[in-house]
Amino acid sequence: MKPLLALLCSLAVIAGLRAAEPQASSAAAPLTVEQRVSEAIKSTGVTVVHFWAPWCPNCASEMSGKTWSRFITKNSGVNFIFVTIWSDEDGHAVLAKNGIGAQKNFRLYLHENPSRIDGEKMMTFWGLPVTWTPTTWIFRNGRLRYALNYGEIRFSLLQQLVDDTTGKWDK
Repeated sequence: MKPLLALLCSLAVIAGLRAAEPQASSAAAPLTVEQRVSEAIKSTGVTVVHFWAPWCPNCASEMSGKTWSRFITKNSGVNFIFVTIWSDEDGHAVLAKNGIGAQKNFRLYLHENPSRIDGEKMMTFWGLPVTWTPTTWIFRNGRLRYALNYGEIRFSLLQQLVDDTTGKWDK
């Protein structure tokens, strides 16, 4: 019994000494989608952040006729970020089928929480509500200018909001 006790005490002392040793710095944790988008909207100019899901009928309707593709291409001076929510897949194939993704002013992120289950799914982004898909926000220089939180975009309205946001605003 004494040798076992001595062995356990030795292991405890060694573990304590190892815990006191400085640990090699580990690589920084990857940025969350919220952090990545937060950094992206800080750029000068206008950024449209669009929350969508590949399974969403409203999102599919919005993309029909390659409307988003044409809109992104037409507004080459605007940054577009699509955040895929409530899905295990990022939807890259769905977007590509609709002509979205190759544009230089486009980025796609998959939110870390794919759940669609009430009580588990992501319902806020930066503390702002995201309760419907699609949801579209327009930023300029890091500040939210417009939020379209419920449903499909009318692209004439979106163009007006982007144009208004691009125009002169007081600081």
